[in-house]
Amino acid sequence: MRTFLIDTDTASDDAVAILMALAAPDVRVAALTTVAGNVGLEQATRNALYTAEIAGSDVPVFKGAAAPLVRRHEDAFWFHGRDGFGDRGYPPPRRAAERENAIDALVRLAEAEPGLTLVTLGPLTNIALALARDPGFAKRIGRCVVMGGAPCCEGNVTPAAEYNIWVDPEAARRAFRSELPIEMVGWHVSRGASVLDEQEIADILLLDTPRAHFAIDCNALAKEAYFTQTGQPGLSLADPTAMAVALDREIGISWSRHFVEIECASELTRGMTIVDRLNVAADDSNKLSWRDALAAGVKADVCWTFDAGAYKAMLKRALSG
Repeated sequence: MRTFLIDTDTASDDAVAILMALAAPDVRVAALTTVAGNVGLEQATRNALYTAEIAGSDVPVFKGAAAPLVRRHEDAFWFHGRDGFGDRGYPPPRRAAERENAIDALVRLAEAEPGLTLVTLGPLTNIALALARDPGFAKRIGRCVVMGGAPCCEGNVTPAAEYNIWVDPEAARRAFRSELPIEMVGWHVSRGASVLDEQEIADILLLDTPRAHFAIDCNALAKEAYFTQTGQPGLSLADPTAMAVALDREIGISWSRHFVEIECASELTRGMTIVDRLNVAADDSNKLSWRDALAAGVKADVCWTFDAGAYKAMLKRALSG
């Protein structure tokens, strides 16, 4: 049995990813920790609790950071709705979050079970704070699957950046320069063949389970927003693609390992994930600007291509229960 910690700014695609983890027979989700991102902290926490309820799970939920490390919080209402679930009027959850803070919970749970898998679905604020709280935190994590970044293409919030990294680039920089064993699953993975088409959406609804209906219904606004954004019809689910990799790394077909830097100074390219794909960071022409990354000496595994068919089969199995 594998143990997962899931850090989430719970909105519509996060919810589907959480359902996937809670449905996995060989995974115990030890906690959901919430962070401000797609929605504010209180709404993210409410959404995490409601998602667990849909899954029939009593997984504990811990509230974390209500704002980025040094910036003001900027939501994604335009994509997920004001409540993160497409403004469909879901009822409040039946239970409340735990009293313990998410950062304390992350540190405690990693210490109690070294080698667990950390899956991050939102801004990396809680993770940066856990790293600051406990210098040994990174070494206790067996895998750290990060949904974030746009390593090879345009971003989904600016031409340069993916939302989770853009919201709190300082936190992302701290995480990517730490000893966390990061497996980066960028926004590009959820596009193209990974997008659910109308027939695939209909097939999920035909499962006629509460999970299936919730997964599709709460993403209705996100589906419209994705089409407005990209011109591609269908349902793109970024967080579930990362969760698929967390559940089965072989769903990520091609990987390589590189230094990854996060742009924090420029407003034009804020949150850009710069991947040293050609491994030239230490060249004379680059070593000055890459000096901090080189000094940290840590690299991330970057997922480039993805088995969309295996992902969709996994998703459908998770929603069938």
